[in-house]
Amino acid sequence: MSGTIRTSEELDPRRRRIVYRAWHRGFREMDLIMGSFCDAVIVELSEQEVADFETLIDAPDHELYAWIRSAEPVPAEFDTPVFRRLRDYHFTMKPMFA
Repeated sequence: MSGTIRTSEELDPRRRRIVYRAWHRGFREMDLIMGSFCDAVIVELSEQEVADFETLIDAPDHELYAWIRSAEPVPAEFDTPVFRRLRDYHFTMKPMFA
């Protein structure tokens, strides 16, 4: 079960891969955070934002989770508008974990 609400038909191959990777990270909390955010915004992201999101996907789960929760400082190369949107989305959606 991926959790995604998106269908493959509405996305180009690059964005389909991103949705898959956002929902299949191996750390359930990050699956939920990244996957639900991705479902909500993937269609509207610019090419630069897509590239920034791909960079976030490549970050280690536990580090990314710490940055989102503000438990660790965000390295400059990851502190992009897309990261801040992801972090804000996480807290706005009031997930079961924080």
